[in-house]
Amino acid sequence: MTTSIMIVGVGGQGSLLASKLLGRLLTDEGYDVKVSEVHGMSQRGGSVVTYVRYGDKVYSPVIGEGEADFIVSFEKLEAARWAGCLKEGGTIITNTQQIDPMPVITGAATYPEAVLNELTAKGVQITALDALSLAKEAGSAKAVNIVLMGVLAKSLDIPAETWLAAIENTVAPKFVEMNKKAFALGYGN
Repeated sequence: MTTSIMIVGVGGQGSLLASKLLGRLLTDEGYDVKVSEVHGMSQRGGSVVTYVRYGDKVYSPVIGEGEADFIVSFEKLEAARWAGCLKEGGTIITNTQQIDPMPVITGAATYPEAVLNELTAKGVQITALDALSLAKEAGSAKAVNIVLMGVLAKSLDIPAETWLAAIENTVAPKFVEMNKKAFALGYGN
């Protein structure tokens, strides 16, 4: 059996570090892991998507329509954008932060305020939280990625201690303690 996780966000939010952490953790646990990063205009605040698939044997890193067990979203509009990739019974874990895309910034469009309510009304299972506030509580707004990994960790059959060890092995030493705190805040939420 293969588990498929999409990590989606806006450039500069740390989705690539999250996928690196997840890939290392799963490889260390003995799974066959495939990771594929798809960069949009990430340097300009555009959409960034990473696919992480793991299991006994994984043949492709790509996750198609209706195939994701989990979508971890760093921004709520990105959750809506990629919701079609979620399989029936899958879960979206999303930060409630709003980051206006370029059409909203230029005034050509308005941000869809009720986007998460619309997904819930369609029967999508969503875990939504203010990961930005928790990241700030941990010591840095940039730790949203690790807060969200803490939330995801509760749904995967891997002990929290193993995640903390992966953080130690993935994150720069000066940021380890802050990231461990961010993980704990997400895990405890």
